[in-house]
This record gives sequence, C-alpha cells and structure tokens, in this order.
Amino acid sequence: MLPRYRRMNTADLDAIIAIEEAIYPHPWTRGNFSDSLAADYHCWIVECGGEMVGYTVVMIAAGEAHLLNLSVAASWQRRGIGRELLAFVLKLARDFGARKILLEVRPSNDAAIALYSSAGFGEIALRRDYYPAGDAREDAKVLELELEKRDS
Repeated sequence: MLPRYRRMNTADLDAIIAIEEAIYPHPWTRGNFSDSLAADYHCWIVECGGEMVGYTVVMIAAGEAHLLNLSVAASWQRRGIGRELLAFVLKLARDFGARKILLEVRPSNDAAIALYSSAGFGEIALRRDYYPAGDAREDAKVLELELEKRDS
C-alpha cells in the first residue's frame, strides 16, 4: 500500500489529536496544530488505504527548516512510515530552499534518535529542561542535517 500525502486542514485535528494522545505522554494540543496551520507552516498528512497513519509539521524560513512534529500512529509504527515521512520532509525542505534542517528530540526517544541518525542527522546542542516530563522536565537533543541541493 503506497502512502499518499496531502496538506493538513482543520478537519483533520480530531484524528491528529487522537493519535497524539495515544503515542505521547505530553502530546501537542489542538492549539499547537491550529497555530501551525494559521502560521502557514508546512503541515502534511500521510495516509495509507485512506487511513491517516502519520503527519508532520515543518517550518521553513531563511534557508532553514525546523522539523516541529513527525508522528506515526501506534499501529503503523515500525513499518517504514516514519522513514518514508522523513524522506518526504527532507525533499520538501530542499524544494523550499532550505540548506539545513533542525529538530529537537527527547534523549529517551531511542526510536526517533535511531531514525534521525540513520538519515544523517548529528547532535549539535542540548537544550536543558525543554520538554515536560511528569513533574519534572527533560532535556532535548538538537539535531541537524545539512541538505544537499538535488535535481530530483
């Protein structure tokens, strides 16, 4: 089943919030997604067989892309959707003139770190107390990938 990409819209938010709440202890809020749509960030849905299986939010400006959210529904994880969605994001960033892409990731998120490392991302910084984590805070690893301009 080939993935199909389409732009996110406000009608998608209920399904997105359901996925967020199922996969994250501290999910993005409806307001986070609404604000991203209103700011005209690159907000995309990936579907397989008509089912929403993942989504991404990317801000691209001044030659840089910032991957804000890349999520895959629990039942679709470990099936290559995250890797496919990341490839889509990298092409999107290149197509809109980004020379590099940055993201934050929880140090405890081994699966995401493995995905980003396999795509060539490297750690460039650590943001202290970035993420909520129960009654405390968790640091964020800042990862970066230099993007090559491709003709494809």
